[in-house]
Amino acid sequence: MIEFITAISLWELVKHTTIWIVNLKRASKARKQASVDALRQVLLTAQQTSIYLHQLQKTGTASPKKEAELAKLWTELSFQLDDLKVHKLAKRCLINGKKWENPDQMDADDMAKADAGMDRIEQLARGLLAELN
Repeated sequence: MIEFITAISLWELVKHTTIWIVNLKRASKARKQASVDALRQVLLTAQQTSIYLHQLQKTGTASPKKEAELAKLWTELSFQLDDLKVHKLAKRCLINGKKWENPDQMDADDMAKADAGMDRIEQLARGLLAELN
């Protein structure tokens, strides 16, 4: 499930993103808006996740309810993005959904190796939003 980022996988990500942007620029207004909405939701969910991680670090107390909510949010985002043909970002969202489904299953190193950390996801979403605007 978790793959190491390589020059080839990074090139595939750039290539896929470029093709997606070109196709989206020709897409209907409704599809563009759906894409913008999904990318904004990625940023909001990343923010919620970062806030939870900060609270977890500060208090040392996990919240199974919040972790279940994050698992659901990330998984739903992966479905939305997959429907919009943003497969690489969708995969990263799915990895985050799996991580929050069982937080002990992956640590920060695993997430970094999967290139699915919050910083990377935010960077990709912001870049795609900038291309759309």
